[in-house]
Amino acid sequence: MEWKKGRVRFIRQLPLHFLILPSIICLLIFNYAPMAGLLMAFQDYKPRLGILHSPWAGLEHFRYMFSYPDSVQVIYNTLLIASLKIAANTVVPIVFALLLNEVRAIVFKRFVQTFVYLPHFLSWVILGGILTDVLGNKGIVNHLLSLTGTDPVFFLGDGTWFRITVIISDVWKEFGFSTIIYLAAMSGINMALYEAAEIDGAGRFKQTLHVTLPAMVPVILVVSTLALGNILNAGFDQIFNLYNPLVYREGDIIDTFVYRVGLMGGSFSFATAVGLFKSAVSFVLIVVSYRLAYRFGNYRIF
Repeated sequence: MEWKKGRVRFIRQLPLHFLILPSIICLLIFNYAPMAGLLMAFQDYKPRLGILHSPWAGLEHFRYMFSYPDSVQVIYNTLLIASLKIAANTVVPIVFALLLNEVRAIVFKRFVQTFVYLPHFLSWVILGGILTDVLGNKGIVNHLLSLTGTDPVFFLGDGTWFRITVIISDVWKEFGFSTIIYLAAMSGINMALYEAAEIDGAGRFKQTLHVTLPAMVPVILVVSTLALGNILNAGFDQIFNLYNPLVYREGDIIDTFVYRVGLMGGSFSFATAVGLFKSAVSFVLIVVSYRLAYRFGNYRIF
């Protein structure tokens, strides 16, 4: 009897299944079918032979990845830059959203919100050119520093300054988008909680501390959980458009390293092995962060 009810329910929902069918087909073609190319990570891939006839190399490319002289430095750069980006892109939007939530002038609030959101729509190709001109030796920033008697700063030519520039510019570009997410979470908070806190004598700061922030915890957990999955993605498009040979040691990340050494050198199997390694680590981190979110925040994504 139960299977008959399930069959009737399936027939009734058949139009909905047909509605999502094109999306499923696109997902299979563009996301799952290319995964057959992961075989190249275990082969000595030759384009003229193809995947089916290239000789097997086993784990040789993975051994080479960890024995390469610059591998440790590249992985360290990736983890450092990505971790600092995640931390900054979590804290800054939350603080800014809390401050913007206290603004009572609606027109000014919407203007600021739109203004900080605009850089999100610009590609790093455009922003890379702008930052190169602005932060160059003869750029406006160093020109202003020279007027104060300060020596020029090589923002894109010094390793330490390059990392700082990458992190700050990424936060500047993306914090407006994250702010919208947190403002949306604040709009769903029950106003009766604020009224009760005000009756108990809580000012705006304590209302924010004891009402707003606890209500935002589920959203913060979701955003942080999804961000941890990108711990090995430090931003290829950003760094590729900003870095140069002077900062390879401090600024080279896994993606740019694969591009220079793997793809540009014709080592397709090595590039695939590094990509597979990244995906495996990211998958483990997503699972771990999801379990932590459920354990400490009692929040389930699915």
